[in-house]
Amino acid sequence: MKKITRKRHLEMKIQSIPPHPKPKVELEQYATPSVIASDLLWNALSLGDIENKNILDLGCGCGIFSIGSALLGANSAIGIDIDEESIELAGNTARDFSLDNVNFIVSDVLNFNEDLDIDTVFQNPPFGSQKNAERGVDLEFVQKAREFEPDVLYSFHMASTEEFLINYYESLSFEITHIFRYSFPIPKIYEFHKKESQNVDVIVIRSIL
Repeated sequence: MKKITRKRHLEMKIQSIPPHPKPKVELEQYATPSVIASDLLWNALSLGDIENKNILDLGCGCGIFSIGSALLGANSAIGIDIDEESIELAGNTARDFSLDNVNFIVSDVLNFNEDLDIDTVFQNPPFGSQKNAERGVDLEFVQKAREFEPDVLYSFHMASTEEFLINYYESLSFEITHIFRYSFPIPKIYEFHKKESQNVDVIVIRSIL
């Protein structure tokens, strides 16, 4: 597929990626909205973190960041997710888009230990947006990402934990260079949701080792 050169075209392409038909509440499966994903990817592209780079998408879901990176000229992209249905959907989309440099792996991210040559990591882990959600998984993802020794890490977190996160990243010897702020819409996709949609303030931390 021809490399995308306009942000609006990227957003439209991401919007066409099929969502998970039956998202699992225990995995906090919320697809990153196309407007947020395209904005973050476009910023990463402008910072030199995508084109001709090897990308790793941890907790990739249906492959938005791995596929999006490939569309922007990444050398390769690998998506990892524990959910087989998500990986199957992501693989089908990559084939539909004629992307032959994207691979998807079914694995628990936190137990994945293959040696990979990675330049940039994207991750939108479960960050505890629900009252009954498990806390701290996003921090475990940051630790796991560090094991791959990437040049750059982009990671989603709850905005309310920003001060703690800054200290946490520094404790792992990451240098925070940018913090992107988004209002993340959580749609009514689970039975316990009472509102049609609820916005959650999130941040994406760009850090380097």
